Amino acid sequence: MSEPTVSVLCETVCELGEGPSFEAQTNTLFWFDIIASRLHSLNLASHETNVLELPFMASAIARVDDERQLFVTEHGLHLRDRQSGAWDVLCAAEEDNPQTRSNDARVHPSGAIWFSTMGRNAEEEAGSIYWYRAGELRQLYPRITIPNSICFSPDGAIAYFADTHTNRLYRVACNPDTGLPVDEPILTVEGNEMVGGIDGSVCDAGGTVWNARWGGARLDAWSSDGHFIRSISLPARQATCPVFIGENAERLAVTSAAAGLDEAARASDPEAGKLFLIDMPVEGRLDPAVEI
Repeated sequence: MSEPTVSVLCETVCELGEGPSFEAQTNTLFWFDIIASRLHSLNLASHETNVLELPFMASAIARVDDERQLFVTEHGLHLRDRQSGAWDVLCAAEEDNPQTRSNDARVHPSGAIWFSTMGRNAEEEAGSIYWYRAGELRQLYPRITIPNSICFSPDGAIAYFADTHTNRLYRVACNPDTGLPVDEPILTVEGNEMVGGIDGSVCDAGGTVWNARWGGARLDAWSSDGHFIRSISLPARQATCPVFIGENAERLAVTSAAAGLDEAARASDPEAGKLFLIDMPVEGRLDPAVEI
């Protein structure tokens, strides 16, 4: 397979670029700088960029409807009114735990959302993965150090998640109608022999899991049962999460981070923290609206 061209889609440098999400209704790509408490956005038609300063740390965004967006924050789930900018608490989660913040998240085909927390300094086993749908919150998996790679098969029957700290990717059978697990997780990718850690992932229309390799400067593709398919080199070592973009989810963009790099490391990794576009057609999927 030929190596696709990778270009910079946005030059803005994020300390911890994360949580990319594409909204087809507005042709807008959103992503966060978690450490800086900022939401970045890019309109793919006009190429206009905007930055929203947030009143808290946040790490993921999901569409609710034309009027509201859901934010996964350090205090739980919040709703934001698109016109007024007003915030409302939808569901508190670990708001009384100053040790943790939000991390990875993804909307299940049923409209449920899985989201995760982790220690602000990656304290061991401080994080958890939660499920929320239509007013109900459940803790699914506690005692995870850096929960990542939350994504779902096209039919909603499989969920994936990882602990970047242990470098393991798991899959678990789910009820397609609710997004709740119906079995125990199965170890799918054992990453201890890899360079770098298993970070954010998305699952395409064919069931392939695309994973950003933190510290590995690459995007990897894995089959649903954990067989390696291919790897794409990226111009920043600390890749964080891919996202499908475009009207038909036909392209991939990837966020990255500059956090933790000293002056010499930044000089050797000049594209760190930027947003990248992979010039390769894919059969991606657009995330559904979340059922609040």
